[in-house]
Formats: sequence, structure tokens, C-alpha cells
Amino acid sequence: MKGKGRDSGDSRTVENRRARFDYAIGETVECGMVLYGPEVKSVRDGQVSLQEGYVAARLVGGKPRELWLHGVNIAEYGPAAGSPLSPTRTRKLLANAREIERLWKAAQVKGNTLVPLKLYFKNGFAKCLVGVGTGRKRGDKRAAIAEREVRRDIDRAMSKRDR
Repeated sequence: MKGKGRDSGDSRTVENRRARFDYAIGETVECGMVLYGPEVKSVRDGQVSLQEGYVAARLVGGKPRELWLHGVNIAEYGPAAGSPLSPTRTRKLLANAREIERLWKAAQVKGNTLVPLKLYFKNGFAKCLVGVGTGRKRGDKRAAIAEREVRRDIDRAMSKRDR
């Protein structure tokens, strides 16, 4: 019988589906997250909202050195004792210095922003998938919906044909 160890894949993945609709996602980078005990429990329970979140790079000595996750709501874990943490506090993301600089440069282009796409656990560590998003206009969103519906109809027709 398999126990609930660090490598068990039973934890949830929280996705920001709205980001894929509102932004055309280009480059993505997997970052680690600095979380405290009760926050880890809440993330494992899937009590996270990424919809309002964004990522910002902090300059240290004139160079981008740190990534910070803003506006993500990680609910308080009820059974936890002690002083509660703010659900929407700013959290540090961990990434390679070259990756941070590359993301920061991509975000400096007009119309681009850094968006959290997914929050999950990998080998017992909390990870956040960050993407460079370019804002879509209303017409672009309609085209994306139409394309998705056409793809769905094609898949449906193909599955009927295979039966």
C-alpha cells in the first residue's frame, strides 16, 4: 500500500483558466514558491484563487533579482493554530537569475505582463508556472472562442467516425 509521502501525486493542480482567455501566452517558466505551513495545507486542499494574480520583478542594485507574486488568494487553513497570515499577501517566487532577467525584459515590452498560470506540487515542493501574457482585444477573444468551438466539432466528428 502506498502512503501519502512527498512523491504521492494526489495533490491538486490549480489553474488560472481566465489567463489563457485574456492573454496570448508566450514563454513560460516554472518557479518555486516560498510558503508557510498553513498556506501549504490550503494549497494542497485547492483553496487558491489565481484569477486576480500577477507577477512583478523587483530590482536590486538596478538589476531584476527577485520575482514576487501579488494578489493571489490562498485561503486561511482553519485547523491551523497561531496568528493567521493575510490570504492575499505578497509571496516570493524562486527562479534562476537568468530566467528572472529574461522574464523581466519580456514584461517591459508594451502590452506584456507576467501572469501566474498554474499552481501545483512537484516532488513535494510548491511550484508556480509563470507566463508572459500579451493582452487580447475583444475581437481576439471572439476568434479564440470560435477556433475552440471548431476544434471541438472536428474532434466530435472524428470520434463518431471511429466508432
